[in-house]
Amino acid sequence: MKKSLSRLLACAALAWSFSASAADSAAATLPGHYYLQGVMETGSELLLKKDGTFEWMLSYGNTDEQASGEWRVAGDLVTLVAGNGGKEPLFRVFEETEMNIQKPAEAGVWVAIVGFPRLGPMAGVEVKFEAQSGKTATAVSAANGDAIVSMPASERWVRAGLRRQGSKADYQWLAVPPERAQERIAAFAVTDPQWLRGQAFQKLALRVVKGGLKVDDADNGLARGLYAKPASKQ
Repeated sequence: MKKSLSRLLACAALAWSFSASAADSAAATLPGHYYLQGVMETGSELLLKKDGTFEWMLSYGNTDEQASGEWRVAGDLVTLVAGNGGKEPLFRVFEETEMNIQKPAEAGVWVAIVGFPRLGPMAGVEVKFEAQSGKTATAVSAANGDAIVSMPASERWVRAGLRRQGSKADYQWLAVPPERAQERIAAFAVTDPQWLRGQAFQKLALRVVKGGLKVDDADNGLARGLYAKPASKQ
């Protein structure tokens, strides 16, 4: 009995070792640039990076979608998990030459505009307004990029802390230029415009098949195609 048990354990260990080795081998060969083939009037690319992150984009008609995050492999299944990979956006104050503000905010109201110059607004940014007296108020930027709070006319705005809504990260504090403080309206730019774009999906599974990767969902239109690496030049 002891001999049989030993053999079973040895076989199990060998099988696990082989499975782990196969997974490691797949993870080593999967990274690269893939292009969608076989789906009419749709262009899509997938970049699997060696560091375990990915970038994905799709274009059809007048619609452009994108996603980025981390990828993992288990057997013949590759899963893309959209997210920021633990990264947080960085912000800076708009230069006056980048501003397009025609008039100050109404008395008793402070406005923080969040976005990227000449590209568009950024929603979902938690802005903490701090007055010279130490009084604070918090608002989240809306779809138009505006975060608005009420403050007594006697208060003077000195700085703003920014972070993604729901983030546990510390606020990134930025001093409000005197002219902006006087007009009670200031603009803050995210340094990477990628943050303006939403994720096309939260999770996408692809199966490793001959020639590349196929979306592992029969109801997904992309499942009709194949993500393949370009043929290597001889």
